[in-house]
Amino acid sequence: MYRTHNCGELNISNVNQSVTLSGWVQTSRDFGGLSFIDLRDRYGVTQLAFNETVDSKIITEARLLNRESVIQVKGTVVEREKKNPDLKTGDIEIMVSSISILSNSKIPPFTIEENTDGGEELRMKYRYLDLRRKSVRDKLLLRDQISILVRSYLSSNNFLDVETPFLIKSTPEGARDFIVPSRVNPGQFYALPQSPQTFKQLLMVGGLDRYYQIVRCFRDEDLRADRQPEFTQIDCEMSFVEQEDVLTVFEGLLKHIIQEIHSIKIDEIPRITYDTAMKKYGNDKPDIRFDMTFVEMNDIVKGFNFGLFDNSELVVGIKVKGCAHYSRKQIDELTNFVKKPQLGMSGLIWAKHDENGTFSSSVKKFFNDTQLEEWGKKFDARKGDLILILAGEKQKTRKALSDLRMHLGEALGLRNPKEFAPLWVVDFPLLDWDEDEKRWVAKHHPFTSPKSEDINLMRSNPGAIRANAYDLVLNGNEIGGGSIRIHEKKLQTEIFKLLGFSKEDAKNQFGFLMDAFEFGAPPHGGIALGFDRLVALIGGDEVIRDYIAFPKNNSARDLMIQAPSEISNDQLKDLSIKHIP
Repeated sequence: MYRTHNCGELNISNVNQSVTLSGWVQTSRDFGGLSFIDLRDRYGVTQLAFNETVDSKIITEARLLNRESVIQVKGTVVEREKKNPDLKTGDIEIMVSSISILSNSKIPPFTIEENTDGGEELRMKYRYLDLRRKSVRDKLLLRDQISILVRSYLSSNNFLDVETPFLIKSTPEGARDFIVPSRVNPGQFYALPQSPQTFKQLLMVGGLDRYYQIVRCFRDEDLRADRQPEFTQIDCEMSFVEQEDVLTVFEGLLKHIIQEIHSIKIDEIPRITYDTAMKKYGNDKPDIRFDMTFVEMNDIVKGFNFGLFDNSELVVGIKVKGCAHYSRKQIDELTNFVKKPQLGMSGLIWAKHDENGTFSSSVKKFFNDTQLEEWGKKFDARKGDLILILAGEKQKTRKALSDLRMHLGEALGLRNPKEFAPLWVVDFPLLDWDEDEKRWVAKHHPFTSPKSEDINLMRSNPGAIRANAYDLVLNGNEIGGGSIRIHEKKLQTEIFKLLGFSKEDAKNQFGFLMDAFEFGAPPHGGIALGFDRLVALIGGDEVIRDYIAFPKNNSARDLMIQAPSEISNDQLKDLSIKHIP
């Protein structure tokens, strides 16, 4: 056998035992007549000891070993003179009697240590080396642990794990599809699923009642730190449920994961409407670990001959506790933040509730002390607080203030990654108006049901229709979204019509689902949780790449295997495809 023990399990109770270990040479240290090697595997690190006076031949062999070479050693467990409390095996070392080189290594392109000198692109090119680092390995171990918790919880709640197809029909509505040509059906194409949405609804029609799948999904869209072209989601659907039933089950899942991983008990997950989220936080996935909720000021600042306020659709601000000491330079930096092109604000107004009890402001020549005191009352400002105000078009201003709030939360250390603050956002609009295409589009997807009390607005005021939709948010990140679905053909037909589908388009794309609704479809609803993002947030990160074994970069490229790549003309011919430069 290659090993009797792994590199993370030996301790003082194993002293005097003969053992065999295998692993990678992590580091070596030479002290004249003594040499030491740290041997690493998935489970930990064990120190190997070599003594020139005991065996001069083997110490010479040890000194010739390259870092990251794979070796097998045999020896005896002895107690260390200088113990290492940072290692599980820190009380012992192996006095080596023989070495076998199983695989020699070239000098790695970067150091395989926690504080590596490898940049992100280099580490992705040699991802198999990066995986040897404990920090990366621990993230994949966390992913595995959470996967087990998810499966156990859902299984205990009568969910069935059912696989759905990867080669499906293209449905252009939504993000771009990844297209797969069919060789046996020339000129025809499959699409990789953006989600198993229609299949899980069909499983409900099939009477399976509760379904789940930890499934790969694919979307050909622009990437960010928290997005990949292929990603994993916890996909779920339930029959004979209302919104409250779904929320109860899946907030229970999130509570269970946080309790098991971090021993933190989440008592209650608050719920706010979409309208409230936009009004108080400026976005539909607010971070509620800290305050700085929005205060709208139109009623107290208009009519004082200050053009910016008088001519703006919305004047809104936040209170930053204890930051009245901010210097002009610091406020200028915040001003430049909101003026950057992505936000496009013309400037930032400030007011300070100074420690002497008075108010100072960048617009004091337009507003007197009494009026500034009114501002203070509006914000419930205390001595030492700073008020920051933006004004402009409503949607744009809310977004800019939301970004400023998050920026300040980060800068002030208020976004503690070890604190977990989930919430539900409910009552989303059913539809959004697409200015470019001059039509209504689904806020989530076209199978989301409208609230029954809003169905009468379909012809008179479609933009006011609320959906039976809900998002689960954690620490300012959406980790899941779902809805109660339409289960009646008549209503689904009306929604397709409202979205601008012709009868022919609706039938061609979703006729199979409409047909299924004619054979007794139960009321049903579900949710999909972004597994990669969930794991990263539970791990204290917002970037998902290190929680995926083989991620792609921001250009959707795998730098290790060099994908995507060109294919041969023969392959193109087999697929009946012609490349047009």
